[in-house]
Amino acid sequence: MQNHKNKMVTVILAAGASKRMGEPKQLLKWGDSTLLEEAIKKALQLKIDEVIVVLGANYDGIKPVINKYPITILNNTDWEAGLGKSIAFASEYILTCKPMFNGVFFVLSDQPFVSVTYLNNMLDVFKTCKSKIIATKYSTNKVGVPVVFDGVYLSDLAKLTGDNGAKSILKIHQDMLKTLAPNFENKDIDTKADYNKLRQDIKKEKLY
Repeated sequence: MQNHKNKMVTVILAAGASKRMGEPKQLLKWGDSTLLEEAIKKALQLKIDEVIVVLGANYDGIKPVINKYPITILNNTDWEAGLGKSIAFASEYILTCKPMFNGVFFVLSDQPFVSVTYLNNMLDVFKTCKSKIIATKYSTNKVGVPVVFDGVYLSDLAKLTGDNGAKSILKIHQDMLKTLAPNFENKDIDTKADYNKLRQDIKKEKLY
């Protein structure tokens, strides 16, 4: 049994309405399943204790698709308040119902190029260094998800709202932040054109 001091939870943020896509992005076909299912399958391979998926918009249509996985599904009915609210909703749930967890790993449902190897590397760095926050640094110099937070930040995370996610916490606690550069390009999938182009690119590379 794992020591409580090392118990962690992965939270997949998937509550958005995908307005620019015109249909639930979470259910777009990817590989032999969907974007959200791919994120879930990767999360279940991590050296971690529990996987939580935060749904919101299109909850009734998405939940039956992912019910078969050994995960906890939360319904953020206030999803329109933005990504920060989904982070807060999950953090409040962990504080209330899973107080034994001392770390939380936030990932998105629409980052299909994030690998299990990279995610496990983030976890290894988190567990072996003094930094309390491990975030991803992209080529644009932006810092964001995937990101790991020590449990000491759960109370602050539970107060978030808006579309900026946890950027305010990353900024305030820069002294406790370590960033890792991924070995993949984090391509956004916001529109149907984005999705179709990525599928064509991958087919050309014979990876899809």
